[in-house]
Amino acid sequence: MKPFTVSDYRQLARKNLPKFLFEYIDGGSCNEITLAKNLHALSEISLRQRVLKQDVSEIDLTANFLGKEYSMPTVLGPVALAGMFARRGEVHAARAAENKNIPFCLSTVGVCPAKEVSESIQVPPWFQLYIIRDRTFMKDLLQHIRELGIDVLVLTVDMAVPGLRYRDYHSGLTGAPGTCGQLRRLLQATGKPKWAWDVGIMGQPHHLGNVAPVLKGKTGLEDFLRWMSDNFDASITWKDLDFIRENWDGKILIKGILDPEDASEANKFGADGIVVSNHGGRQLDGVPSATDSLKEIASQFGDKMTIFADGGVRSGLDVYKMLACGANGVFLGRAWAYALAARGQCGVENVLETIKNELKVTMALSGVKNIHEINESCILKDNF
Repeated sequence: MKPFTVSDYRQLARKNLPKFLFEYIDGGSCNEITLAKNLHALSEISLRQRVLKQDVSEIDLTANFLGKEYSMPTVLGPVALAGMFARRGEVHAARAAENKNIPFCLSTVGVCPAKEVSESIQVPPWFQLYIIRDRTFMKDLLQHIRELGIDVLVLTVDMAVPGLRYRDYHSGLTGAPGTCGQLRRLLQATGKPKWAWDVGIMGQPHHLGNVAPVLKGKTGLEDFLRWMSDNFDASITWKDLDFIRENWDGKILIKGILDPEDASEANKFGADGIVVSNHGGRQLDGVPSATDSLKEIASQFGDKMTIFADGGVRSGLDVYKMLACGANGVFLGRAWAYALAARGQCGVENVLETIKNELKVTMALSGVKNIHEINESCILKDNF
């Protein structure tokens, strides 16, 4: 099967990956109510079809945010462990993004370290940071990535503690202690010999490159999970973000905003922008969809800071809907993770091209010729 859509790539990812890795990409928290809400909310938006409104023979997808111009209003958002989905996965995703002239955001807990990713491309990536207890480590990491030329920090604030992701327990990624968990994952990996060779063996080292210094040589999956659980800082409040400002002179996006009051706090803090996000339905289950939250937040703060959004985006049509609800740009997550697992860099580039074409067609059939014309007037009023 030749894949075209994100759904096609999802099926190939399921075929290619050991179960524990596919379920990690695909799953959400608890009963996955919010995960489903993200998809449903976008599917329920009805567009206004406008005909003969204007000449749409030339469609311009060019987006400008944070002082730079990109080919379309999308970002490859941070995805943890992407280097386990394909050999040196973060590097290949970053190259795909650069080839398509959109930003790539590297996760703190990516397999490939920031230095390796930065040296593989011409334009520095963005960097996603979790707030952790070890402030010395955070300070050193911020200095390190700044020296690499990275100037956009995506600060994730919706993970005071890890969400309850039961699919990961069922698959053996978490919950099974010691050798029991290792054995389950090994058995799943041997059932995918192509992945076992290409990624499991040839894709080493499988260190979490950005946190390796504090793991002190402990590189097993349990070591990583234990470190994550022990080091997320549940005591953090808005006033503590002054530490970030003191140690970072680049741009800051705050990711994980769902409530207008928190958007107000981010604006007071002086963030360059926010990412309206429920972590892809992977943290607090039962919260609103990102799309529903976006509408109110954008109406109040769209003229005060750059607003990105993510959650449930699987097509260019979904990107259009997010823009119509007030986003300036859209973070892609599972969409590119599936493609990476299915076909590596080529897969990511192909799925980005599909999304680009879908966005173009949607704009043309809606009577819109550039992304600046996409706003709430492009969707039916009963959606607001």
